[in-house]
Amino acid sequence: MSEAMAFRFAPMQERELGWVAEQDRQLYPFPWSAGNFEDSLRAGHSAWTMFDGCEPVGYGVLMMVLDEAHLLNISVVASRQRGGLGRHLLDHLTGVARQAGATQFFLEVRPSNTAALALYARAGFALIGRRKGYYPAVEGREDALVMRAEL
Repeated sequence: MSEAMAFRFAPMQERELGWVAEQDRQLYPFPWSAGNFEDSLRAGHSAWTMFDGCEPVGYGVLMMVLDEAHLLNISVVASRQRGGLGRHLLDHLTGVARQAGATQFFLEVRPSNTAALALYARAGFALIGRRKGYYPAVEGREDALVMRAEL
């Protein structure tokens, strides 16, 4: 079985929110809270958990607005990063967006997040703008790079 086939994706469940929020706390200096994830579920956003067998290894949240998809959160657990899982998760979310009728896929990313920038560039996202002071940062605010991919 290929590596890609070993993973499965399931809609995020409320019972997973504690685990998801804990992962976000471990991964980011300014994480989403369990409440943020819960709000996304209640708003009807497309939220997914990625599993390797029975082990959750990643998660993502996608918002659809008409024919546009917007990536709100994509994360791979720290112990599994740098192994290609982010690309599998992004590919899944891209497929979900296409199935929902999206023709464009947008995201914001910190300029300091070079690993994510490389992932998005390999996936066909192009830089289309910058949002000044978008993200909280240790020393004030950090800009967001806005990227888009045609689907």
